[in-house]
Amino acid sequence: MRHSRFVIPAVTTVALLALTACSGGSQQAAEIDDASADFGLHAEGLPIVDKTLTLTFGGSKSALAPDYSEMELVQRWEKDTNIAIDWENLPDQVYQEKKNLMLASGDLPDVLFNSGLTDAEVVDNGSNGTLLPLEGLIDEYAPTLKKILDERPDVRAAITASDGHIYTLPSVEELGILPYPNFLFINTKWLDELGLEMPRTIEEYRQALEAFATKDPNGNGKADEIPLSFRPDSFAANPWDLITALGGQPENNDHRIVRDGKVEFTANTDAYRDGVKALGEWYADGLIDPESFSQDDVAYLAKGKAKTPVLGSFFWWELEEMVGTDQLDDYELVGVLEGTDGQQRASVTNNQEISRGAMAITRANKYPAATMRWADRLYDPVMSAETSWGPIGVTLEKNPKSGLLEQIPAPAGTSEGERRQQVAPMGPRITTAEDFETVVAPEPRAAERQKLVKEFYEPFAANEKYPPVLLSNDELDQVSYPETDIKTLVKEKFASWIVDGTIDGEWDGYVSQLQSLGVDEVTATYQQAYDRFMETDQ
Repeated sequence: MRHSRFVIPAVTTVALLALTACSGGSQQAAEIDDASADFGLHAEGLPIVDKTLTLTFGGSKSALAPDYSEMELVQRWEKDTNIAIDWENLPDQVYQEKKNLMLASGDLPDVLFNSGLTDAEVVDNGSNGTLLPLEGLIDEYAPTLKKILDERPDVRAAITASDGHIYTLPSVEELGILPYPNFLFINTKWLDELGLEMPRTIEEYRQALEAFATKDPNGNGKADEIPLSFRPDSFAANPWDLITALGGQPENNDHRIVRDGKVEFTANTDAYRDGVKALGEWYADGLIDPESFSQDDVAYLAKGKAKTPVLGSFFWWELEEMVGTDQLDDYELVGVLEGTDGQQRASVTNNQEISRGAMAITRANKYPAATMRWADRLYDPVMSAETSWGPIGVTLEKNPKSGLLEQIPAPAGTSEGERRQQVAPMGPRITTAEDFETVVAPEPRAAERQKLVKEFYEPFAANEKYPPVLLSNDELDQVSYPETDIKTLVKEKFASWIVDGTIDGEWDGYVSQLQSLGVDEVTATYQQAYDRFMETDQ
């Protein structure tokens, strides 16, 4: 059998694929023969190969998704490309349990699709040769992706390790809604019952909660109302905007923000202390749900759908998901409240729209050139839309007036989200903000959220989000262990200070403990990585 060999980063059909990386100061190298030519590899067009080439794909998938081989879009991929996939993708929780054993044993699929790799796993398995460096293959065999990366240095920077290699392919969905997941809603039916206006300041909001707690707005003669409920450290139920309004400190789950190019730790400032102390006073006055620090999503969402309405105000991503259809008209979005200093500030999270880990090629793969050509096809804007939301004719159809692909309504009894998981394989794909204007329209629920973000949150952004930096091995070593202890301490104290009201007596010791855990060193490491990223993102 005739094999071609490739060189990274300059890849040709007659050269050697040398995978080199430094790990722990030692140089490691592996040689992989690329046998794509033996299957009749085409430089462009379809099919990708003349003879059917079978690759093994592993990775994660939604628990609602069927075996990928049963998906209409995946079947079309095989027919078009002549590359057959032996899918071994598992539900996410199952895959996460098996992933480390797979990586350690060396019993690898050819490709990790929806890889589920953490940054540390990407860096470790890239440097030890388990994952192939992809930048040379991209230059030679992925013209669609290469063009995007050339036009979008921020996307390239997000997937480039500190050693200069790209070990995983990106997925991007630029709707602009992820930085603001914590929408604050209030029961306007109760406001009307009590003769109150929609609160616009933090003090007016507190007065509304006090009325909810004391004036029986649900009219059942019982003190069963829950003025305010939330879930710290969740994706979308955090009270960080209240901390910002009460104390002036922008906050998020990472306790890490950026302002004017400076990386800041948030949970040791006087402004943070003032915000937490004020919430402790609210708790003492019976305004905060005592279960806020212990409930899971199931218990939390159930409160919004209680037969007798009990929930006055809450944070969540989507109103209908929280309160159901019966009470949908009883609540409205509050948005960002004017703080104690008269300013409106929205805390910006670090949720990223540029993600890495969509796909990786492992050292087991003998056909990296054909594999990269296969992956590049998914970055065509129309194909990316189908990969994200499902096939044209099943979930998408073209609007003859606008020319945009739009959602076909889901069947009765099935939500848009559920259907998406059943028909869309995800993986490598890019839908930019421009694509949402020229190729595919946002889902109706996403379009609605975009409008709300632009009206109620974006104008009041109090900070920048930390960008999607891929830390180096050394940087990961410097932050991983201390950051775990730091976040644990912050979470424990946040809850106890609100419930027990002991922040004044414990604050100085807490700040000292954070210092001893290395909070300044961790922040400096993130600053170093941030500066490197910003230099690359030019």
